[in-house]
Amino acid sequence: MNPISRRKLLSTSLATAAGTLAVRSSSASPNDKVNVAVVGVNGRGNSLARYLAKRSDTQIVALCDVDQSVRERAAQTVLKFSGHRPKLVADFRYLVDDKSIDGLVLATPHHWHVPMALPALAAGKDLYIEKPASHVFREGRLLIDAAKKHDRIVQHGGQTRSSKVTEKASEILASGLLGEIKMTKAWNIQRVQPKQPQPDGNPPTGVDYDMWLGPAPKRRFNPNRFHRTWRPYRDYGNGDLGDDGAHDIDIARWALGIKTHPVRITAHGSTVDLEGEREYPDNMMIAYHYPEGKVLLYEDRLWTPYGMHGFDSGNAFYGTEGYMIFSRRQHLRVYLGAKETPGPSMDRDGLPPPTGLHLGNFIESVRSRKQPVTPAEEAHLSCGLIHLGETAYRVGRVLHFDPAAEKVKNDPEANALLTKQYRAPWSVSDLA
Repeated sequence: MNPISRRKLLSTSLATAAGTLAVRSSSASPNDKVNVAVVGVNGRGNSLARYLAKRSDTQIVALCDVDQSVRERAAQTVLKFSGHRPKLVADFRYLVDDKSIDGLVLATPHHWHVPMALPALAAGKDLYIEKPASHVFREGRLLIDAAKKHDRIVQHGGQTRSSKVTEKASEILASGLLGEIKMTKAWNIQRVQPKQPQPDGNPPTGVDYDMWLGPAPKRRFNPNRFHRTWRPYRDYGNGDLGDDGAHDIDIARWALGIKTHPVRITAHGSTVDLEGEREYPDNMMIAYHYPEGKVLLYEDRLWTPYGMHGFDSGNAFYGTEGYMIFSRRQHLRVYLGAKETPGPSMDRDGLPPPTGLHLGNFIESVRSRKQPVTPAEEAHLSCGLIHLGETAYRVGRVLHFDPAAEKVKNDPEANALLTKQYRAPWSVSDLA
């Protein structure tokens, strides 16, 4: 696609081909269904569409994916649970132009999140964005600014924030039972088998591969860099640190009670499992130091068949009087004092899935115009840790970060990694 003007990019009306719906306000009234569209419906997006299709207060009016077979499969999911077949499109700009749509759910590869979010916000859409909301650090600030400028709702897909176990953990932390939380730890420890290298080839029939690449550099199709297996490649994903690790880092920061960026970041990593293809290390240890002596630690090991404290993804909240083991798998355990006396606990049995609760919070925010559980500001503070940790690892030195300026002090190489180049016409500078 040749570079075109921002106005033409956003206003090119594709409604004639896609079919139009009645024009309406982008803020649904309490008596109306909230009209939503899901973008990226292979895997996680299909799951989100299923949850939304079950809601009586929501209607999925459209699904978007560059793969025709994926679109059709997701349409069957929506039809099964709602009795309604949505419109199907390959280009998200159909949805940006459609004034009948109140909100978009973005479940694409990470490199597409903010380039899609910015024009959608400008067009008056509310957004639910899968984690991590940003692919590089700078995008988080652009997302905040756009949401404020256009007065839109943004919900980050950190569904653990809406779980009943998190609600229980919040009560325990607020009670002071653990004392002051001085340090938290997040981990992602599991066996992640990397793919063996495969030769480049042609994309499958029915796939708009140029649109799939979007803002990423132009390159030939490779099956390893496509459906479900794109996360280990920097052009599209953020590795395991930005995949499962994104959930646990978010909860670690939440429990620490921090509303700013860290001031010092150190990171170490390597590749232990030399078989297979990956662009990220298969083990990392990162330390984030905050003012007032608070510390957040992150660890991943992707070559083990076991977790830590019984959980592949988890957290430890260390207080002056005790500590809590917490897992987004909906479990928590408290241990108190020098003898580690067992305290309150909670397990997932009978609890509702947090994804449904989190999507429900988003729909409620679209109606009420009140901020959701994880707005753009929260997303940036947590996703920023992913990007700062990765940057510290890549430059191989301690980062001294200025939270106000959102820059690494006296380190041009590190600051260059907080942003990236975008393939035309998808530059976020043109869309901001």
